[in-house]
Amino acid sequence: MAAGKSFCCQASLLILLSFVFLGLVSFPVEAAIKKYQFDIQVKNVSRLCHAKPIVTVNGRYPGPTIYAREGDRVLVNVTNHAQYNLSIHWHGLKQYRNGWADGPAYITQCPIQTGGSYTYDFNITGQRGTLWWHAHILWLRATVYGAIVIMPKVGTPFPFPQPAREFEVILGEWWNNDVEEIEKQGNQMGLPPNMSDAHTINGKPGPLFPCSEKHTYAIEVEKGKTYLLRIINAALNDELFFAIAGHNFTVVEVDAVYTKPFSTNSILIGPGQTTNVLVHANNVPSRYFMATRTFMDAPIPVDNKTATAILQYKGIPNTVIPSLPHQLPASNDSAFALSYNKKLKSLNTVQYPANVPLKVDRNLFFTIGLDKNPCPTCVNGTRLLASLNNISFVMPQTALLQAHYFDIKGVFKTDFPDQPLRPFNYTGAPLTANLGTSTGTRISKVAFNSTVEIVVQDTNLLTVESHPFHLHGYNFFVVGTGVGNFDPSKDPANYNLVDPIERNTVGVPTGGWVAIRFRADNPGVWFFHCHLELHTGWGLKTAFVVEDGPGEDQTVLPPPKDLPAC
Repeated sequence: MAAGKSFCCQASLLILLSFVFLGLVSFPVEAAIKKYQFDIQVKNVSRLCHAKPIVTVNGRYPGPTIYAREGDRVLVNVTNHAQYNLSIHWHGLKQYRNGWADGPAYITQCPIQTGGSYTYDFNITGQRGTLWWHAHILWLRATVYGAIVIMPKVGTPFPFPQPAREFEVILGEWWNNDVEEIEKQGNQMGLPPNMSDAHTINGKPGPLFPCSEKHTYAIEVEKGKTYLLRIINAALNDELFFAIAGHNFTVVEVDAVYTKPFSTNSILIGPGQTTNVLVHANNVPSRYFMATRTFMDAPIPVDNKTATAILQYKGIPNTVIPSLPHQLPASNDSAFALSYNKKLKSLNTVQYPANVPLKVDRNLFFTIGLDKNPCPTCVNGTRLLASLNNISFVMPQTALLQAHYFDIKGVFKTDFPDQPLRPFNYTGAPLTANLGTSTGTRISKVAFNSTVEIVVQDTNLLTVESHPFHLHGYNFFVVGTGVGNFDPSKDPANYNLVDPIERNTVGVPTGGWVAIRFRADNPGVWFFHCHLELHTGWGLKTAFVVEDGPGEDQTVLPPPKDLPAC
């Protein structure tokens, strides 16, 4: 009996010690499943003394933030109660093998019909930081957008000082009239639609606009503390400067990729881009304006009014008049834009390496063109259109990914040219002649795991202009940029192949060029387009078909059962 008691005691002690040991050992935390319900619904909203119905998610403008961690699985069920067919794009998420969850209408899916639902089901793998989501059809993203905040894995700190608090700051545009009607009217006339009536910060234009005292976003800070701003440019057509009076920024991340930190008194952020900055509340406690206005260094009319929000120190009364940020660059400050973009470099550490492709399998050279085609019913007898390599892209009626996966013939051709068919002095004297722009659904086929370099060249066809280009399904490295014509015999010698910035959306400078590289290791069909909604609608876009790889985990996943029908 004593021996039995002794055995029991020893066994209990071993079990107790086992639990103690388990408590001391760090085991991987299982990835969570985050579920969201997005109801697309129309709601009356008032801004600038004008009330109008707008399309929203869950009645909110901007829409709800998606919060997740690296490694999580996210399911977003979208139910469409609005009169427009619609899809949602999860901008910057790589969607490995899973283009069905990418969202651009008629590229990876047909839109969700009125009364229909679709569940976007995706994993967040190898990404952390600030991204965003938005409607990806017509101009509906004017009001249908929101932030995506991806925290690092549990136990993984930021590679910069831990902030006291974080704030999401989404820059946008507001039209007093119905945005879809404005776009439709512009298309019928063959002219650019009316520009926006205001810019917004988290959906609010700020007190410099009429009827906007209550439509002002504000954040409260405490002196001596550091804050993280997650800044997103959700504007349809404008690159924007952003600054805070009396405060500097430390840039620590762009497009959910950590950067080498650097200090600046303002940032430049293009449509589709995100930028994380640290702000140290180290000034005299008061109220300070955050402000944003358009960057445009070409002779093109834009909405150049300044939207504002307020950074307010704790304990300061609302009666104190905020000061404006005098350091906000002038609207045409090209020098600041070029200098700022050159400061952006990848962190390039052991934990966060910059795996730049050093050898290139496929060299592509794409020229941007604006043009006019005959249009008897239009105001001037012509209609504006845009092109890459003189091809203006025509949206199909069957989604490209579906046509590729199910081998549906006649939807697209894979004969998009690697080079422009008619070379010319791209940034010389303005050209008004039609260079024979053609239209069609023409895309490029890319071999799996091949390395690709794309040089995107602005041209002076009608006018030079800056263009933010976004590649779906991938990040890329911005290895070079310059003003004037790209010189293939000289410019590559100046590429940064050590720590170039990695991102998903890049600005092609006005009258200049940009060179990007990526490894095509994500099979599927991936959109490549200007993120100025005006130019996208005019045809400044194409797509890549990345072929399947040889392995079982290197092919496009089967489509979900609730994929919207075309």
